[in-house]
Amino acid sequence: MKNISPKWVFLVVLSLIWGSSFILIKKSLVGLTPLQLGALRTLLTGVILFLVGFGQIRQIAKDKWIWIAASGFLGSFFPAFLFAIAQTEIDSAIASILNSLVPLNTILTGLFLFKIISSQRQVMGVIVGFIGTAILIFEGADINPDQNYLYALYVILATIMYALNVNIIKRHLQDVKPLGIAVGNYAVIVVPAVLILVFTDFFKASTLKSPLFHEALVYVVVLSLFGTALAKVLYNKLVQISTPVFASSVTYLMPVVALLWGLLDGEGLSVVQMAATVMILFGVYLSNKRKKPN
Repeated sequence: MKNISPKWVFLVVLSLIWGSSFILIKKSLVGLTPLQLGALRTLLTGVILFLVGFGQIRQIAKDKWIWIAASGFLGSFFPAFLFAIAQTEIDSAIASILNSLVPLNTILTGLFLFKIISSQRQVMGVIVGFIGTAILIFEGADINPDQNYLYALYVILATIMYALNVNIIKRHLQDVKPLGIAVGNYAVIVVPAVLILVFTDFFKASTLKSPLFHEALVYVVVLSLFGTALAKVLYNKLVQISTPVFASSVTYLMPVVALLWGLLDGEGLSVVQMAATVMILFGVYLSNKRKKPN
């Protein structure tokens, strides 16, 4: 046990937490709209983080706030809404599998925006991963005609934002404490979240008195406390003690956890979709595999 690297412990814990987030989103949507869910999740997470580490804000240098804001919107604010919207049409298990594109998009954004050179093996991993993604989406649309698989594009967009965020943290926020990054993120995005809640009629009596709302609220609280607040701090730490690609490879294990939850909730996957899932994960593996030193 003493030889286990801390980064692997962070990776496993994050996989369990985030792998369970997809089913929590699904359950929360029973009593909330996607906009209400995304905004409430952001607000509750902000409150939790402020209670724990509001003093961290004073330790953030002024020149870091532009990157703190970018990290907040790309890594937390917009994805919270994108995943909620996507899961109104596609299963939670499918959303988790598509989320595995984060490491591949980390490589692409690192190459095109941050000038981080990629190897031929990584490029091949990207190609394999995206072929698997295409198969997964088209097969899902074929066997689930009642689901609009164009909504999978919302998840793909979120993975691009996550990839940008992880590169920003590694490149520009390496010297900021993980809790400070998280608290700073939500100090920026909590006000827009409150405004969205107001404009979605969230505070109407008819909404607050609904039994479905009360049930959804329990799931959102759990999602905000563990799936966002705690996980956000752990992930920031993981990025700082490892590499962007290693940190984003948490998506290796997340689909396994999410698939188990999905199966327990009555979701299913075809043989072709399972093969596509293996292709995506193999692509992620190729993109993370390093050459052995001579």
